Amino acid sequence: MNKSELIEGIATKAGTTRTVAAAALDATLETITEALAAGDQIALVGFGTFKVSERAARTGKNPATGEALDIPASKVAKFTAGKALKDAVNK
Repeated sequence: MNKSELIEGIATKAGTTRTVAAAALDATLETITEALAAGDQIALVGFGTFKVSERAARTGKNPATGEALDIPASKVAKFTAGKALKDAVNK
């Protein structure tokens, strides 16, 4: 499913137009992005949790040359599925 198919599904289930559904989806994604950028965690009970994790600096290897290279520390967004979502997927 891509973004336009998701918008179509939202519009159908909510009984609204595609334009309104697209605006709602964009606002939701923007709000989640802003919260994660601020270091917050978003918990949607039954669906899952979005959070930011720290990834430590490490030494990697260039697969083409075998040369060692330093990979800097970074922050990554992670999603953990909630019980209801896990149960729905495993039916």
